[in-house]
Amino acid sequence: MRLVFPALNEERRRELVKVVHQRAEEGRVAVRNVRRHARHELEVHEHGGAVSIDDVERADKELDKATHEFITEIDRLLTHKEQELLEV
Repeated sequence: MRLVFPALNEERRRELVKVVHQRAEEGRVAVRNVRRHARHELEVHEHGGAVSIDDVERADKELDKATHEFITEIDRLLTHKEQELLEV
């Protein structure tokens, strides 16, 4: 079985770039949701007395650092894919 795909024209490339931007934003939102959930869990453990305030602050800084790294990676991949799609 053969599938024939037409060559990408400029309009279709722009549509695909929009889709890539939407997926990247979904990824950023997912990372932020994980961060929010992790912070909530830290607060629960802090109020329960299982974790000290210093440990929560340290974990919060690490969480922010990891979140920033993942969002930066999403942005890097978005830029690369956008250039790839717009390349003729």
